[in-house]
Amino acid sequence: MSKKVLIVEDEIFVALEIEHIVEDAGFTVGAIAADRQAALDAAGDCDIALVDLNLRDGPTGPGIGVELASQFGIRVIYVTANPAQIGAASVAALGVITKPFRAHSITETLHLAAAEHPLLEAAEIVGFTPFLPSPGSWNSLESRG
Repeated sequence: MSKKVLIVEDEIFVALEIEHIVEDAGFTVGAIAADRQAALDAAGDCDIALVDLNLRDGPTGPGIGVELASQFGIRVIYVTANPAQIGAASVAALGVITKPFRAHSITETLHLAAAEHPLLEAAEIVGFTPFLPSPGSWNSLESRG
């Protein structure tokens, strides 16, 4: 069974590039969302989310990531040129892929996120910075695994 990926990105050409990478990696794109409401509306059947920080409705990405993880059990990966803006929302995510990204970074990170028990301590993916689990973080949130 292929994992479904939600792409939360308001720049359509970037979203389409990510969609192509996701599909080439063997995953299914559940939806592309450009703002908070569209992301939450599409979240119900997705397993993994690639979330930009600054979207059509403002800098809502960090909050969206927290909502996707806590309300839907989605494994969140932020994709941004500004990782410092994530702040406390990092507790809801596996980590961050820094823009500009490489296709390989997204592909490998998706495979990591799709694992039943992602080994973030061992993750050595160029362009990906893992957020190591701590008490109360994403790994203790209900996961759809």
